[in-house]
Amino acid sequence: MATKYYVVWAGRETGIFTSWDYTKKQVDKFPQAKYKSFKTKAEAEAAFKRVSSDGGAAQKTSSTRATTTATKVEKASKTMDLSLFDLSIFTDGGCEPNPGKAGSGIAVYRRDELSELWYGLYNAHGTNNSAELNALHQALLLAAKGIQLGQTVQILSDSQYSINCITNWAYGWKAKGWKRQKPGDIKNLDIIEPAHALYDSINDKLSIKHVPAHVGIEGNELADRMSIYAIDKKDSQFCRYRDPIELTAILSLRAG
Repeated sequence: MATKYYVVWAGRETGIFTSWDYTKKQVDKFPQAKYKSFKTKAEAEAAFKRVSSDGGAAQKTSSTRATTTATKVEKASKTMDLSLFDLSIFTDGGCEPNPGKAGSGIAVYRRDELSELWYGLYNAHGTNNSAELNALHQALLLAAKGIQLGQTVQILSDSQYSINCITNWAYGWKAKGWKRQKPGDIKNLDIIEPAHALYDSINDKLSIKHVPAHVGIEGNELADRMSIYAIDKKDSQFCRYRDPIELTAILSLRAG
């Protein structure tokens, strides 16, 4: 049976997928979901890129509309309802410059209450992508513990790259012996392979969502501050932030 490629432009996750069951989870009962199947990967990639580009071009034609959209996103992000999940984990990675000094951060909410912050995995020769992947891997470790306790869990990341690596592209890479179609090794495979294995073992009990960066989402902003705090502290371990969590003070720290 020939492989079909499913493009999701609007859904819980966006991108190109090869599993209908997984695709259905992203679009089923999602408001104004937009998706379509294609016979070849090339057609799917072209369609995904074309619609994404058209959408970007349309926004640029009207500065007023762009401003209005940004305002709506910010307003919605600040009132995110996290009470639908027992555990909500925001992730972020930072790098100064890129490539350069990298660190990862996490903000954990239990129901709608901020519970804990994590930072670390400092790498003097990292990249923004490796930092984002490290943060997502750590979130998956926390998620697995929560799922074992019977909790409902969601992970929220502003990195579409890291989400795709773990939840989408890794399936194809694994099927090909962790090799890409084009020559060259898969970048960050040392993080992707164990993170994907963990994700694959719990994905039916887990929600992973992409969120916009720096639009006022408290959890995203806190994870961002922790990633830069990790760079400043140069701690190679992943550590829980032990000081009292004073939101104003933490949000006033350097942003990535």
